[in-house]
Amino acid sequence: MKSPELFKKYIWLVNSIYRSRGISLSDLSNRWMRTEMSGGMPLSRSTFNRHKDAIEDMFGIIIDCDMDDDYKYYIGNPEVLRENTVQNWMLTTLSVSSLISESMSLQRRIVLENVPSGGHTLRQIIQAMKANRLLSVTYRRYGTSSSKTFTVAAYCVKLFHQRWYMVAKSEKRGLAVFSLDRIESLSLLTEKFVIDEHFDATSFFSECFGVVVGDGSQPVRILLRAYGNESNYMRDLPIHPSQRELTTDDGHTDFELTLRPTSDFKAHLLSRGEWIQVLEPQSLADEIVEWHQKAIDRYLKKPQTTM
Repeated sequence: MKSPELFKKYIWLVNSIYRSRGISLSDLSNRWMRTEMSGGMPLSRSTFNRHKDAIEDMFGIIIDCDMDDDYKYYIGNPEVLRENTVQNWMLTTLSVSSLISESMSLQRRIVLENVPSGGHTLRQIIQAMKANRLLSVTYRRYGTSSSKTFTVAAYCVKLFHQRWYMVAKSEKRGLAVFSLDRIESLSLLTEKFVIDEHFDATSFFSECFGVVVGDGSQPVRILLRAYGNESNYMRDLPIHPSQRELTTDDGHTDFELTLRPTSDFKAHLLSRGEWIQVLEPQSLADEIVEWHQKAIDRYLKKPQTTM
């Protein structure tokens, strides 16, 4: 059987079991029979067990059986499907890819965003992470005319706003974030490294909005007021895991967050224009006002354009 067909079956099984929160094999088989994938054949126990083992091996998603509840199957580690995990991202990506592949006749009516894959660079970094081998990285930051070469240990990678980033450790800089699209060259070295056993990628970014981590800012309580539909946008797509809704009044909703007010977070607030207002802390509100005022001043100057 072709891999795409198997992936479709794995995705269907995980989604069906997860949404049911407990389902017997017979009920699962009945649902299976109503899909085109079944070919009119029931889901046998041996086939189910093979798929169940493959799902755990490939995605790390555990399908358990509750023998005290009529032998119903459920997801044993549902947290991997609720958080920003690799498993959740892979399943979502594969689900969408499968759906689009079945709808090629609509390709001119489906518009996608370009998400750079990182290509060969990402592949080398993942290879280095698997083997715990050092990398030689030639990197040029924005605003600099020359590049620098570092020997680094790749700790993790993160996808944020359509760009891939690598967190890597060097002797001189410690842990730092590198954007893959600014890496000019990269080579895998023979020397190995030992990753810090206390490092956790999720915890590393837990206090941040995105990928800016080394600007010296500390986590603070931030109170935001969202107006109009921005309240709904923030409910559907929280700015940060710490986000908590406080009160809703006529035309606005107040949200509380605890994170570092880094430059990328401030840029996000600015991008929401009049729809988000910083209530606390006052220092952050003053800074956002200042940035808005600078933008207004530039528009008022009406700079000459060149043709």
